[in-house]
Amino acid sequence: MERILSLYRLKRAYGLIPWSFEQAIVQDPELMNTSRYSAHYRAWRKALGPHQVLATIYDDLLDDPQSFVDRLADFIGVPRFALSPLQNRWVHGSDSLTHPRSYTRTRNATRVADWLKAQRFDRLVAAIRDSPLRQFFLSGGRPFADPPSEFAARLYELFRPEVEELETILKRDLPGWKSTAAADVA
Repeated sequence: MERILSLYRLKRAYGLIPWSFEQAIVQDPELMNTSRYSAHYRAWRKALGPHQVLATIYDDLLDDPQSFVDRLADFIGVPRFALSPLQNRWVHGSDSLTHPRSYTRTRNATRVADWLKAQRFDRLVAAIRDSPLRQFFLSGGRPFADPPSEFAARLYELFRPEVEELETILKRDLPGWKSTAAADVA
């Protein structure tokens, strides 16, 4: 459920979708489909072979970034490297995102940025992103509210079989993925 909420916040903050969270669950199939981890994991292993797929958990990145990066480096066969203290603390999240101040302005800015990147004007996009202009196009709106508890509970229940299958596949307990109460404790 947390991943769905994070993707929703990202898409909404960048003007990619206009809906409330509850509406987006119905209107945007990507939100639900990308959270079917065990189904995707099985498909990737079947298509690429079991030794070509590494399952990683975002929780592990949050808990111990260096171990997470070491495991990834080992898997892809590159030398391990040390993360800086700043890199060890900094993990992208959607908690600081807000609704756009103006959906239309944000949506248009996102389209222009995508077009500029397609034209290979990445440096211009990065310069605008790193400037005060970013605040004009992104954020500044009201903070995202937590979804209603009944709605969140229904989503956790909907994904419970998927999560339990993933626990079996990974031989790992994921209690925070199965209920709002467990997520609050985790």
